[in-house]
Amino acid sequence: MPNMTDYDKECADFSWEAPAKFNFARDIIDDWASRDPSNLALWWIDDHGTEIKQTFAELSERSRRLCNVLTDIGVQRGDTVICMLGRNIEWWEILTACIRMGAVCSPGTTQLSPKDIGYRIDAANAVCFITDEDNAPKLEQAEAAERLKGRIIVGAERNAWTAYDTAMADATSEFDTADTNGSDDALCYFTSGTTGYPKMAIQPHSYGLAHRITGRYWLDLTPQDLHWNISDTGWAKAAWSSYFGPWNCGATLFVHHTAVFDPNRSLELLGQYPITTLCGAPTIYRMFVQQDLSQYRYPALRHCVGAGEPLNPEVIETWRRATGLTIRDGYGQTESVLLCGSFPCIEPRFGSMGKPSPGIDLAIIDDEGRALGPEQEGDIAVRVKPQWPPGLFKEYRGDAERTAACFNGDWYLTGDRAKTDTDGYFWFMSRADDVILSAGYRIGPFEVESALIEHPAVVESAVVASPDDTRGAVVKAFVVLAPGHTPNDALAQDIQDHVKNVTAPYKYPRKVEFVDALPKTVSGKIRRVELRDREYGSA
Repeated sequence: MPNMTDYDKECADFSWEAPAKFNFARDIIDDWASRDPSNLALWWIDDHGTEIKQTFAELSERSRRLCNVLTDIGVQRGDTVICMLGRNIEWWEILTACIRMGAVCSPGTTQLSPKDIGYRIDAANAVCFITDEDNAPKLEQAEAAERLKGRIIVGAERNAWTAYDTAMADATSEFDTADTNGSDDALCYFTSGTTGYPKMAIQPHSYGLAHRITGRYWLDLTPQDLHWNISDTGWAKAAWSSYFGPWNCGATLFVHHTAVFDPNRSLELLGQYPITTLCGAPTIYRMFVQQDLSQYRYPALRHCVGAGEPLNPEVIETWRRATGLTIRDGYGQTESVLLCGSFPCIEPRFGSMGKPSPGIDLAIIDDEGRALGPEQEGDIAVRVKPQWPPGLFKEYRGDAERTAACFNGDWYLTGDRAKTDTDGYFWFMSRADDVILSAGYRIGPFEVESALIEHPAVVESAVVASPDDTRGAVVKAFVVLAPGHTPNDALAQDIQDHVKNVTAPYKYPRKVEFVDALPKTVSGKIRRVELRDREYGSA
């Protein structure tokens, strides 16, 4: 039976008061450890036959050791630590240690370039950087690395780096958890916008507790579940479904550490391990349904969810025929917990985002901040007055203007547009700005255009989303060439390779179109909307 059986009653009875004092490591992880030392937190495997089962008690002990390692390096409460790892088991230990000692953890994808890393160190005023051997050279190429107090390498030894394993073996596990306020900074996520480089979304310690909404209502987890979230650790989705959501509920996390996603291998794992709940971006499910699903078994699987972008109804139906399970959509942001979802207790409507989460006053509003009625398209907004909603971010650090731009009267604006039907279901329509959602990644056009302009053949460019059957959308660049350069496939490839080298590879334009000029307003601003509409056939 689902955790929530009566949607309307749960919404009516829900209450939230941000705790004055809260520390997820102490109040959640240590609590599960104290109830039963055998309570399993992680079931971790890799592609080389390694399998590790880590209890909450072991995670608690190792995180305390790491707190002492970080303290010896010079990390203090309130300092920012950047963690750039894949699904290494150490990622969970690092995040837990940062929370425990009151440091601010800033996770980053392993695809970050040296330029990206340098920007993040400077923007966040980071004091420590943690990564593995494959990515350590990237930090060493960033000038900002000289300003760090410490750098830690996982799974290796390297000159001028602290070796994670050695330091952990030498450290004591005696450490007093910081008595953090619920409002203290805990996480710093870099999130892309329409203009400028990524902004820093700051989440407080109470954010971890607010993910009870995500874990209990949408993921539908209990201590008996083995939950698998197929997500990059560099994104807030990992905080949602690979950390706070499941562990609030005492569930065990299944983790497959692999360099490249293989849909066939992932489907095999669903049959080999007692995985009960599955979460993935729509791209994951699109790749799954391209396989022969009848060749696989799903003996323990009982619940599936997807988030990051709308999921095609055809994919949901194909998956349902093969597994007997409906993929339930969820909607939220780096800046929030789950805002809206197709909860297990409500009738699914394929293509819909579902209904607002308990504790979240969600509405479609117009430019004046007025709530709109059914079938009227407008901005998706969260009411923030008279009470701040659970799990909504504090601010964009150091950018009061961008922070203020997210609010309209009593409402926080998500930057997305949607409409509701007469039964209160939400239906996603589009982004309100030019941010590109591709395979679960959020890509700002400015970042790609900035990389493009550094290529000697590019005099001007505009970047927009272009539809794609598997990824939902891909990055497309419209490029105006400098004199002396002729459009051809080889040049397009060279431009793509250049962007991969300058910035994180996931941002590169998978499509390049050479044009003589870009559409502009009378004031000279590029009209990306005109190009995007052309791509989607609405021009």
